[in-house]
Amino acid sequence: MAPSTTKQWVVTGTEKGFDELQFTEAPIPQVGENEVLVKIHAASLNYRDLMIPKGIYPFATKFPVVASSDGSGEVVEVGSKVSKWKKGDKVVTLFNQGHQFGPVDFAAAVTGLGGVLDGALRQYGVFNENGLVRSPSNLSHIEASTLSCAALTSWNALYGLKPLKPGEWVLVEGTGGVSIFALQFAKAAGAKVIATTSSAAKGETLKKLGADYVINYREDANWGETAKKLTPGGAGVHHVVEVGGQGTVEQSLKAIRFEGIISVIGLLGGAKTEASVVDTLRHICTARGVYVGSKALMEEMVAAIEANDIHPVVDKEVFDFEKTKEAYNYMWDQKHFGKLVIKIA
Repeated sequence: MAPSTTKQWVVTGTEKGFDELQFTEAPIPQVGENEVLVKIHAASLNYRDLMIPKGIYPFATKFPVVASSDGSGEVVEVGSKVSKWKKGDKVVTLFNQGHQFGPVDFAAAVTGLGGVLDGALRQYGVFNENGLVRSPSNLSHIEASTLSCAALTSWNALYGLKPLKPGEWVLVEGTGGVSIFALQFAKAAGAKVIATTSSAAKGETLKKLGADYVINYREDANWGETAKKLTPGGAGVHHVVEVGGQGTVEQSLKAIRFEGIISVIGLLGGAKTEASVVDTLRHICTARGVYVGSKALMEEMVAAIEANDIHPVVDKEVFDFEKTKEAYNYMWDQKHFGKLVIKIA
């Protein structure tokens, strides 16, 4: 029998940064007829989770809110009309609870866990049956907890508009969660991958993960042109997974081929940039903002993870639930490699 209360980490506002994270206990609401109760085993952090209490997240938020969009767990109770799940099923959270299939619309875009709706950093959570996706059978709870945001965003970048084909070229930036997932998904598809990084040590790890070429952007300021020269005939890459924003998008434009796609995902380098919409005409490419993805896309991604036995790259430090605030500071200080996970159960 499930307990009547749950411990949870709540973001109370934006004035005090990470001190807005409060460890609280709350009653577990009654499970509605179309809802399920999930015992959450693990949650992972995204840069978005750091931006929210810092007050620099540019999209919808509502406080107080249980933190983190990404969680994995086990169904422990189902409502009377639930048809999709049964007790014992292993599940992962869907980032935008209202984004079931097709293009995202405004109504779905304001259903994000950990920003508008209560997220995964709690022992137990009640979710609509449509707000969950089957966990890949080849992954542990810790691994599966990394999929909801970064992995699905990467999958959407490579498959949401113009699907990646074997033999095509992909450029990924850095060693954050989105970029590493994009590297893994691209290699599983038979694509060639160029990765950028700031250190030789990280470069060696990227090569072990399958990167065909690694460019150190601290040593090569014009890495976009360098990447383009690596492609057959210097034509450029088919996909750029653009996570930097200011300071990187100009190089992404140099790397892209005609009719290529730049998927704009992150603002790690800031939001202001010298590049303009006119540059997409000059380079004859598509620049596309990506806001995670639908449940239908996530189900496709789960199938691909199982078929190719892909395992997320998880940082060596897995934090205990009580040490969540330490995890936020660890990630803010950029000490992580891959995904940062908090073990709950």
